[in-house]
Amino acid sequence: MNENAPFAPHLTRAAAAETTADPSSVMTLLADSDTTGGLLTSYRSTFAEGAVGAPAHFHTKASEMFYVLDGSLQVLVGEELSVLEKGDFLLVPPHTPHAFAAAPGAEADVLFVFTPGMARFDYLRLLGRVMRGEAGFEEIKASSEQYDNHYVDSPVWQRVLAERG
Repeated sequence: MNENAPFAPHLTRAAAAETTADPSSVMTLLADSDTTGGLLTSYRSTFAEGAVGAPAHFHTKASEMFYVLDGSLQVLVGEELSVLEKGDFLLVPPHTPHAFAAAPGAEADVLFVFTPGMARFDYLRLLGRVMRGEAGFEEIKASSEQYDNHYVDSPVWQRVLAERG
């Protein structure tokens, strides 16, 4: 360990990584802020074909990075829709509304990184419980400040979801 570093190096082995799953995705929890000295939080999500990832929301403290490992991810940033393909990278700065889903007819495998990090794994676990019907969406709404997820109305994203059926 480097004596000047505020935290020890962190390794998450694939075989030992915690996962949380719901009918449409699997999230693999890689590094939360407590293991990175607050520098970042990271997880990987694999989305089933056409699965919706997150409704329109923004973060006030963190930038969110998306790196598409495989498949295609449809994203909304502000009012602009685009499709990220394998190898594409997107950085969404704080206070920028965004939403995402596997592109229609596609699966998606995405690495997410938030910087600076904040304890987010409990939010991801809660999200899994909501998607499995074990908790209600009101619990997510009540945790907006705690996890820096602030949901917004987006007519553009609502249209995208309506077109999906």
